[in-house]
Amino acid sequence: MLSDIHEIESKALKLSSRERALLAEHLISSLESHADAERLWIDEAERRYREYKEGKVKTRPAAQVFKDAFSKLA
Repeated sequence: MLSDIHEIESKALKLSSRERALLAEHLISSLESHADAERLWIDEAERRYREYKEGKVKTRPAAQVFKDAFSKLA
């Protein structure tokens, strides 16, 4: 079974960034109910916002974040 996982992982890593993201989303949603996943994301968003407001995280302009993200998708 472990060899199957390694084979699947190897194949998955050959996918494009976009395809890997979609696969990850499908795998994660298969583990959690929609309501549980949504609650977890809300909790995470609230935690991140709280850390931002408290000055605990380094920020970057959104334009730079999107530029970096789009350059990795190409």
